[in-house]
Amino acid sequence: MSQDNHANLSRRTLLKGMAAAAGTSMLPAMLSASRAHAGNGKPETTKAKLGFIALTDAAPLFVALEKGLFAKHGMPEVEVLKQSSWGTTRDNLVLGSARGGIDGGHILTPMPYLMTAGINSEPVAMSILARLNLNGQCISVGNEYKDLKVGVDTTEFAKALAAKRASGKEIRAAMTFPGGTHDLWIRYWLAAGGIDPDRNISTIVVPPAQMVANMKVGSMDTFCVCEPWNHQLINQGIGYTANTTGELWNDHPEKAFALRSDYVAANPNAAKALLMAIMEAQIFCEQPENKEEIAAICAKRRWINAPVNDIVDRMKGNFDYGTGKVINNHPQQMRYWSHQASYPFQSHDLWFLVENQRWGTIPLDYDLHALIAKVNREDIWRDAAATLGIDKADIPAGVTRGKERFFDGVEFDPANPQAYLQQLKIRRV
Repeated sequence: MSQDNHANLSRRTLLKGMAAAAGTSMLPAMLSASRAHAGNGKPETTKAKLGFIALTDAAPLFVALEKGLFAKHGMPEVEVLKQSSWGTTRDNLVLGSARGGIDGGHILTPMPYLMTAGINSEPVAMSILARLNLNGQCISVGNEYKDLKVGVDTTEFAKALAAKRASGKEIRAAMTFPGGTHDLWIRYWLAAGGIDPDRNISTIVVPPAQMVANMKVGSMDTFCVCEPWNHQLINQGIGYTANTTGELWNDHPEKAFALRSDYVAANPNAAKALLMAIMEAQIFCEQPENKEEIAAICAKRRWINAPVNDIVDRMKGNFDYGTGKVINNHPQQMRYWSHQASYPFQSHDLWFLVENQRWGTIPLDYDLHALIAKVNREDIWRDAAATLGIDKADIPAGVTRGKERFFDGVEFDPANPQAYLQQLKIRRV
Protein backbone atom coordinates (compact mmCIF):
# COMPACT_ATOMS: atom_id res chain seq x y z
CA MET A 1 0.00 0.00 0.00
CA SER A 2 1.31 3.47 -0.86
CA GLN A 3 2.14 6.13 1.71
CA ASP A 4 -0.69 8.22 0.26
CA ASN A 5 -3.12 5.47 1.06
CA HIS A 6 -1.63 5.12 4.52
CA ALA A 7 -2.16 8.82 5.06
CA ASN A 8 -5.90 8.65 4.45
CA LEU A 9 -8.09 7.20 7.14
CA SER A 10 -10.72 4.90 5.78
CA ARG A 11 -14.33 6.01 6.03
CA ARG A 12 -15.08 3.41 8.68
CA THR A 13 -12.09 4.41 10.78
CA LEU A 14 -12.99 8.08 10.41
CA LEU A 15 -16.52 7.40 11.63
CA LYS A 16 -15.15 5.66 14.70
CA GLY A 17 -12.95 8.68 15.38
CA MET A 18 -15.92 11.03 15.03
CA ALA A 19 -17.86 8.91 17.48
CA ALA A 20 -15.01 9.12 19.95
CA ALA A 21 -14.95 12.88 19.56
CA ALA A 22 -18.48 13.04 20.91
CA GLY A 23 -17.50 11.08 24.00
CA THR A 24 -18.59 7.66 25.13
CA SER A 25 -22.28 8.22 24.46
CA MET A 26 -21.94 7.64 20.70
CA LEU A 27 -19.42 4.82 20.83
CA PRO A 28 -21.89 2.02 21.61
CA ALA A 29 -23.80 3.05 18.51
CA MET A 30 -20.67 2.53 16.44
CA LEU A 31 -19.56 -0.76 17.99
CA SER A 32 -22.09 -3.34 19.14
CA ALA A 33 -22.04 -4.40 22.77
CA SER A 34 -20.96 -7.89 21.79
CA ARG A 35 -17.84 -6.45 20.15
CA ALA A 36 -16.98 -4.02 22.96
CA HIS A 37 -15.24 -6.74 24.97
CA ALA A 38 -12.41 -9.11 24.18
CA GLY A 39 -13.47 -11.75 21.72
CA ASN A 40 -12.91 -14.81 23.96
CA GLY A 41 -14.91 -13.49 26.91
CA LYS A 42 -14.98 -10.70 29.42
CA PRO A 43 -11.74 -9.44 31.02
CA GLU A 44 -10.31 -11.67 33.72
CA THR A 45 -9.59 -8.55 35.79
CA THR A 46 -10.93 -5.03 35.71
CA LYS A 47 -7.66 -3.59 36.99
CA ALA A 48 -4.38 -2.43 35.47
CA LYS A 49 -1.76 0.07 36.51
CA LEU A 50 -0.29 1.83 33.49
CA GLY A 51 2.63 4.24 33.64
CA PHE A 52 3.35 7.25 31.47
CA ILE A 53 5.93 10.01 31.08
CA ALA A 54 4.76 13.62 30.65
CA LEU A 55 4.92 13.70 26.85
CA THR A 56 2.30 14.28 24.17
CA ASP A 57 2.78 10.82 22.67
CA ALA A 58 1.18 9.45 25.84
CA ALA A 59 -2.06 11.22 24.85
CA PRO A 60 -3.88 7.99 23.86
CA LEU A 61 -3.63 6.80 27.47
CA PHE A 62 -4.98 10.12 28.78
CA VAL A 63 -7.85 10.06 26.29
CA ALA A 64 -8.68 6.40 26.95
CA LEU A 65 -9.12 7.19 30.64
CA GLU A 66 -10.84 10.57 30.34
CA LYS A 67 -13.25 9.42 27.60
CA GLY A 68 -14.21 6.29 29.51
CA LEU A 69 -12.80 3.92 26.89
CA PHE A 70 -11.10 1.62 29.39
CA ALA A 71 -14.37 1.33 31.30
CA LYS A 72 -16.30 0.80 28.07
CA HIS A 73 -14.16 -2.24 27.33
CA GLY A 74 -14.73 -3.73 30.78
CA MET A 75 -11.71 -2.20 32.54
CA PRO A 76 -13.16 0.45 34.91
CA GLU A 77 -10.34 0.23 37.46
CA VAL A 78 -7.45 1.20 35.22
CA GLU A 79 -5.00 3.64 36.79
CA VAL A 80 -2.77 5.81 34.59
CA LEU A 81 0.16 6.86 36.74
CA LYS A 82 2.82 9.50 36.08
CA GLN A 83 6.44 8.31 36.21
CA SER A 84 9.28 10.72 36.92
CA SER A 85 11.72 9.23 34.40
CA TRP A 86 12.16 6.29 32.06
CA GLY A 87 14.42 4.71 34.66
CA THR A 88 11.55 4.89 37.14
CA THR A 89 9.23 3.35 34.54
CA ARG A 90 11.67 0.45 34.13
CA ASP A 91 12.04 -0.05 37.86
CA ASN A 92 8.28 -0.02 38.42
CA LEU A 93 7.79 -2.52 35.61
CA VAL A 94 10.38 -4.78 37.24
CA LEU A 95 8.35 -4.60 40.46
CA GLY A 96 4.98 -5.13 38.79
CA SER A 97 1.73 -3.98 40.37
CA ALA A 98 1.79 -6.87 42.86
CA ARG A 99 4.85 -5.27 44.48
CA GLY A 100 3.74 -1.65 44.22
CA GLY A 101 4.85 -1.02 40.64
CA ILE A 102 2.99 -1.00 37.33
CA ASP A 103 1.72 -3.54 34.80
CA GLY A 104 2.68 -1.65 31.65
CA GLY A 105 1.97 1.55 29.76
CA HIS A 106 3.59 4.21 27.56
CA ILE A 107 7.20 3.24 26.88
CA LEU A 108 10.20 3.83 24.63
CA THR A 109 10.01 1.03 22.04
CA PRO A 110 13.48 -0.45 22.76
CA MET A 111 12.88 -0.67 26.53
CA PRO A 112 10.73 -3.84 26.55
CA TYR A 113 13.46 -5.54 24.53
CA LEU A 114 16.27 -4.39 26.81
CA MET A 115 14.23 -5.49 29.85
CA THR A 116 13.35 -8.88 28.39
CA ALA A 117 17.02 -9.44 27.53
CA GLY A 118 18.06 -8.29 31.02
CA ILE A 119 20.25 -5.50 29.68
CA ASN A 120 20.85 -2.87 32.39
CA SER A 121 18.02 -4.28 34.53
CA GLU A 122 16.70 -7.42 36.11
CA PRO A 123 15.27 -9.60 33.30
CA VAL A 124 11.51 -9.13 33.02
CA ALA A 125 9.57 -10.53 30.07
CA MET A 126 7.65 -7.74 28.32
CA SER A 127 5.11 -7.68 25.48
CA ILE A 128 4.61 -4.86 22.96
CA LEU A 129 0.95 -4.74 21.90
CA ALA A 130 0.92 -1.57 19.81
CA ARG A 131 2.90 1.39 18.63
CA LEU A 132 1.55 4.61 20.13
CA ASN A 133 2.82 7.01 17.48
CA LEU A 134 5.09 7.82 14.56
CA ASN A 135 7.33 10.92 14.36
CA GLY A 136 6.81 13.77 16.83
CA GLN A 137 10.16 14.03 18.62
CA CYS A 138 12.58 16.91 18.08
CA ILE A 139 16.25 17.73 18.47
CA SER A 140 16.76 21.14 20.06
CA VAL A 141 19.85 23.34 20.27
CA GLY A 142 20.67 26.13 22.72
CA ASN A 143 20.64 29.80 21.74
CA GLU A 144 24.45 29.75 21.99
CA TYR A 145 24.26 28.35 18.43
CA LYS A 146 21.31 30.35 17.17
CA ASP A 147 23.29 32.07 14.41
CA LEU A 148 24.07 28.65 12.90
CA LYS A 149 20.39 27.76 12.48
CA VAL A 150 21.32 24.11 12.88
CA GLY A 151 19.07 21.68 10.98
CA VAL A 152 19.53 18.11 9.82
CA ASP A 153 23.04 18.96 8.58
CA THR A 154 25.46 19.18 11.53
CA THR A 155 28.57 20.22 9.56
CA GLU A 156 28.81 23.75 10.97
CA PHE A 157 27.53 22.62 14.35
CA ALA A 158 30.36 20.08 14.51
CA LYS A 159 32.91 22.87 13.95
CA ALA A 160 31.35 25.02 16.68
CA LEU A 161 31.34 22.09 19.12
CA ALA A 162 34.96 21.28 18.29
CA ALA A 163 35.98 24.91 18.94
CA LYS A 164 34.16 24.92 22.26
CA ARG A 165 35.78 21.64 23.28
CA ALA A 166 39.21 22.96 22.25
CA SER A 167 38.70 25.91 24.59
CA GLY A 168 38.47 23.47 27.49
CA LYS A 169 34.71 23.51 27.91
CA GLU A 170 32.67 20.33 28.05
CA ILE A 171 29.99 19.79 25.44
CA ARG A 172 26.96 17.64 26.14
CA ALA A 173 24.04 16.06 24.29
CA ALA A 174 21.08 15.04 26.42
CA MET A 175 18.65 12.20 25.84
CA THR A 176 16.15 10.44 28.09
CA PHE A 177 17.28 6.82 28.48
CA PRO A 178 20.34 4.84 27.31
CA GLY A 179 19.39 2.75 24.30
CA GLY A 180 15.99 4.42 24.04
CA THR A 181 14.53 6.17 21.04
CA HIS A 182 15.80 9.67 21.91
CA ASP A 183 19.27 8.28 22.49
CA LEU A 184 19.23 6.61 19.08
CA TRP A 185 17.85 9.65 17.21
CA ILE A 186 20.42 12.08 18.57
CA ARG A 187 23.25 9.58 18.08
CA TYR A 188 22.22 8.95 14.47
CA TRP A 189 21.97 12.70 13.78
CA LEU A 190 25.33 13.51 15.36
CA ALA A 191 27.14 10.58 13.73
CA ALA A 192 25.71 11.39 10.28
CA GLY A 193 27.51 14.74 10.54
CA GLY A 194 30.79 13.22 11.67
CA ILE A 195 30.31 13.83 15.42
CA ASP A 196 31.10 10.68 17.40
CA PRO A 197 28.52 10.63 20.23
CA ASP A 198 30.88 8.65 22.48
CA ARG A 199 34.18 10.42 21.75
CA ASN A 200 33.43 13.97 20.59
CA ILE A 201 30.62 14.86 23.00
CA SER A 202 29.35 13.71 26.38
CA THR A 203 25.96 12.01 26.17
CA ILE A 204 23.94 12.50 29.35
CA VAL A 205 20.55 11.29 30.64
CA VAL A 206 17.97 13.91 31.62
CA PRO A 207 14.27 13.18 32.32
CA PRO A 208 11.98 14.79 29.70
CA ALA A 209 10.30 17.30 32.00
CA GLN A 210 13.73 18.55 33.17
CA MET A 211 15.20 19.24 29.72
CA VAL A 212 14.23 22.91 29.49
CA ALA A 213 15.45 23.77 33.00
CA ASN A 214 18.77 22.05 32.35
CA MET A 215 19.25 23.81 29.03
CA LYS A 216 18.51 27.11 30.77
CA VAL A 217 21.41 26.64 33.19
CA GLY A 218 23.75 25.44 30.44
CA SER A 219 23.83 21.73 31.28
CA MET A 220 23.76 20.72 27.62
CA ASP A 221 24.28 22.05 24.11
CA THR A 222 21.59 19.95 22.44
CA PHE A 223 18.90 17.48 23.44
CA CYS A 224 16.34 15.11 21.97
CA VAL A 225 12.89 14.68 23.51
CA CYS A 226 9.19 14.67 22.66
CA GLU A 227 6.81 17.59 23.06
CA PRO A 228 5.95 19.86 24.70
CA TRP A 229 9.49 20.45 25.90
CA ASN A 230 10.99 21.49 22.54
CA HIS A 231 8.32 24.12 21.97
CA GLN A 232 8.52 25.25 25.60
CA LEU A 233 12.24 25.84 25.07
CA ILE A 234 11.38 28.27 22.26
CA ASN A 235 8.56 29.93 24.22
CA GLN A 236 10.99 30.58 27.07
CA GLY A 237 13.62 32.02 24.71
CA ILE A 238 16.28 29.45 25.61
CA GLY A 239 16.83 27.58 22.35
CA TYR A 240 15.33 26.42 19.07
CA THR A 241 14.34 23.32 17.12
CA ALA A 242 17.03 21.95 14.82
CA ASN A 243 14.76 19.31 13.36
CA THR A 244 11.75 17.18 14.04
CA THR A 245 12.93 13.58 13.97
CA GLY A 246 10.62 12.63 11.11
CA GLU A 247 13.01 14.68 8.97
CA LEU A 248 15.72 12.16 9.86
CA TRP A 249 13.49 9.16 9.11
CA ASN A 250 10.05 9.86 7.71
CA ASP A 251 7.25 8.16 9.68
CA HIS A 252 9.67 6.55 12.09
CA PRO A 253 8.27 4.44 14.94
CA GLU A 254 8.41 5.94 18.42
CA LYS A 255 6.67 4.96 21.66
CA ALA A 256 4.89 1.68 22.31
CA PHE A 257 2.11 0.36 24.49
CA ALA A 258 3.57 -2.57 26.39
CA LEU A 259 2.59 -4.84 29.26
CA ARG A 260 4.45 -7.28 31.43
CA SER A 261 4.17 -10.65 29.71
CA ASP A 262 2.91 -12.31 32.88
CA TYR A 263 -0.01 -9.84 32.94
CA VAL A 264 -0.85 -10.76 29.33
CA ALA A 265 -0.58 -14.49 30.04
CA ALA A 266 -2.79 -14.32 33.13
CA ASN A 267 -5.27 -11.83 31.64
CA PRO A 268 -5.40 -12.23 27.84
CA ASN A 269 -8.90 -10.74 27.54
CA ALA A 270 -8.03 -7.82 29.81
CA ALA A 271 -4.86 -7.15 27.81
CA LYS A 272 -6.88 -7.10 24.60
CA ALA A 273 -9.49 -4.84 26.20
CA LEU A 274 -6.79 -2.36 27.25
CA LEU A 275 -5.42 -2.42 23.72
CA MET A 276 -8.81 -1.82 22.11
CA ALA A 277 -9.41 1.18 24.35
CA ILE A 278 -6.02 2.62 23.39
CA MET A 279 -6.59 1.96 19.69
CA GLU A 280 -9.89 3.84 19.82
CA ALA A 281 -8.12 6.66 21.66
CA GLN A 282 -5.46 6.74 18.92
CA ILE A 283 -8.19 7.15 16.31
CA PHE A 284 -9.63 10.03 18.35
CA CYS A 285 -6.20 11.66 18.70
CA GLU A 286 -5.61 11.52 14.95
CA GLN A 287 -8.64 13.62 14.02
CA PRO A 288 -7.79 17.30 13.33
CA GLU A 289 -11.02 18.53 14.93
CA ASN A 290 -9.96 16.98 18.25
CA LYS A 291 -6.48 18.49 18.49
CA GLU A 292 -7.36 21.49 20.66
CA GLU A 293 -9.24 19.28 23.09
CA ILE A 294 -6.34 16.83 23.25
CA ALA A 295 -3.93 19.70 23.93
CA ALA A 296 -6.17 20.88 26.78
CA ILE A 297 -6.27 17.35 28.20
CA CYS A 298 -2.49 16.98 27.96
CA ALA A 299 -1.97 20.34 29.70
CA LYS A 300 -3.75 19.21 32.86
CA ARG A 301 -1.71 18.92 36.03
CA ARG A 302 -2.36 15.18 36.35
CA TRP A 303 -0.92 14.60 32.88
CA ILE A 304 1.83 16.84 31.44
CA ASN A 305 1.26 19.92 33.61
CA ALA A 306 2.40 22.47 31.03
CA PRO A 307 0.78 25.55 29.46
CA VAL A 308 -1.58 24.79 26.57
CA ASN A 309 0.44 27.27 24.48
CA ASP A 310 3.44 24.94 24.75
CA ILE A 311 1.37 22.05 23.40
CA VAL A 312 -1.37 23.08 20.99
CA ASP A 313 0.55 24.30 17.91
CA ARG A 314 2.63 21.17 17.41
CA MET A 315 -0.33 19.00 18.40
CA LYS A 316 -2.03 20.55 15.35
CA GLY A 317 1.07 19.93 13.23
CA ASN A 318 2.19 23.58 13.09
CA PHE A 319 5.92 24.04 13.73
CA ASP A 320 7.67 27.32 14.47
CA TYR A 321 11.33 26.29 14.75
CA GLY A 322 12.29 29.45 16.62
CA THR A 323 14.65 30.55 13.84
CA GLY A 324 12.17 32.18 11.48
CA LYS A 325 11.40 28.83 9.88
CA VAL A 326 7.69 27.97 10.12
CA ILE A 327 5.96 24.91 8.62
CA ASN A 328 2.22 24.51 9.06
CA ASN A 329 0.57 21.11 8.69
CA HIS A 330 4.04 19.61 8.87
CA PRO A 331 4.41 16.43 6.78
CA GLN A 332 6.38 14.84 9.63
CA GLN A 333 3.99 15.76 12.43
CA MET A 334 3.12 13.14 15.04
CA ARG A 335 0.81 10.40 13.81
CA TYR A 336 -1.30 8.47 16.30
CA TRP A 337 -3.30 6.34 13.86
CA SER A 338 -2.88 7.26 10.19
CA HIS A 339 0.07 5.87 8.20
CA GLN A 340 -0.58 2.61 10.10
CA ALA A 341 0.93 4.26 13.17
CA SER A 342 -0.61 1.87 15.71
CA TYR A 343 0.58 -1.40 14.24
CA PRO A 344 3.89 -2.66 15.76
CA PHE A 345 5.93 -3.60 12.69
CA GLN A 346 8.53 -6.22 13.57
CA SER A 347 10.90 -4.68 11.02
CA HIS A 348 10.89 -1.47 13.05
CA ASP A 349 11.67 -3.33 16.25
CA LEU A 350 14.56 -4.98 14.40
CA TRP A 351 16.01 -1.57 13.51
CA PHE A 352 15.97 -0.48 17.14
CA LEU A 353 17.80 -3.66 18.14
CA VAL A 354 20.36 -3.39 15.33
CA GLU A 355 20.99 0.26 16.18
CA ASN A 356 21.59 -0.76 19.79
CA GLN A 357 24.08 -3.29 18.48
CA ARG A 358 25.75 -0.45 16.57
CA TRP A 359 26.48 1.34 19.83
CA GLY A 360 27.48 -1.78 21.77
CA THR A 361 24.38 -2.02 23.96
CA ILE A 362 23.32 -5.41 22.57
CA PRO A 363 25.93 -8.07 21.68
CA LEU A 364 26.36 -8.76 17.96
CA ASP A 365 25.72 -12.49 18.45
CA TYR A 366 22.36 -11.95 20.16
CA ASP A 367 19.46 -13.71 18.41
CA LEU A 368 17.39 -10.65 17.56
CA HIS A 369 14.66 -12.55 15.71
CA ALA A 370 14.06 -14.84 18.68
CA LEU A 371 13.84 -11.79 20.94
CA ILE A 372 11.32 -10.12 18.62
CA ALA A 373 9.23 -13.30 18.60
CA LYS A 374 9.03 -13.12 22.40
CA VAL A 375 8.26 -9.41 22.74
CA ASN A 376 6.28 -8.30 19.68
CA ARG A 377 2.61 -9.33 20.03
CA GLU A 378 1.28 -8.03 16.75
CA ASP A 379 -1.07 -11.03 16.85
CA ILE A 380 -2.97 -9.40 19.72
CA TRP A 381 -3.11 -6.14 17.76
CA ARG A 382 -4.63 -7.92 14.76
CA ASP A 383 -7.16 -9.69 16.98
CA ALA A 384 -8.14 -6.37 18.56
CA ALA A 385 -8.41 -4.73 15.15
CA ALA A 386 -10.73 -7.50 13.94
CA THR A 387 -12.92 -7.16 17.03
CA LEU A 388 -13.12 -3.39 16.60
CA GLY A 389 -13.98 -3.77 12.91
CA ILE A 390 -11.00 -1.75 11.72
CA ASP A 391 -11.01 -1.42 7.95
CA LYS A 392 -8.65 -3.84 6.23
CA ALA A 393 -6.96 -0.90 4.50
CA ASP A 394 -5.65 0.21 7.90
CA ILE A 395 -4.24 -3.24 8.73
CA PRO A 396 -0.81 -4.11 7.28
CA ALA A 397 -0.58 -7.22 5.12
CA GLY A 398 2.66 -8.37 6.78
CA VAL A 399 4.99 -7.79 9.71
CA THR A 400 7.48 -5.65 7.79
CA ARG A 401 7.17 -2.20 6.23
CA GLY A 402 10.07 -3.06 3.93
CA LYS A 403 13.19 -1.02 3.29
CA GLU A 404 13.56 2.27 5.15
CA ARG A 405 15.64 5.24 3.99
CA PHE A 406 17.20 7.87 6.25
CA PHE A 407 17.90 11.53 5.54
CA ASP A 408 21.59 10.86 4.82
CA GLY A 409 20.83 8.25 2.15
CA VAL A 410 21.54 5.22 4.35
CA GLU A 411 19.08 2.37 3.79
CA PHE A 412 17.90 -0.24 6.27
CA ASP A 413 16.75 -3.49 4.72
CA PRO A 414 15.26 -5.71 7.45
CA ALA A 415 16.19 -8.72 5.33
CA ASN A 416 19.89 -7.74 5.59
CA PRO A 417 20.60 -5.77 8.78
CA GLN A 418 24.34 -6.44 8.56
CA ALA A 419 24.52 -4.50 5.29
CA TYR A 420 22.96 -1.56 7.15
CA LEU A 421 25.62 -1.70 9.87
CA GLN A 422 28.39 -1.77 7.31
CA GLN A 423 27.15 1.51 5.75
CA LEU A 424 27.63 3.39 9.03
CA LYS A 425 31.01 5.09 9.34
CA ILE A 426 30.76 5.81 13.07
CA ARG A 427 29.88 2.80 15.19
CA ARG A 428 31.19 0.86 18.17
CA VAL A 429 31.13 -2.51 16.38
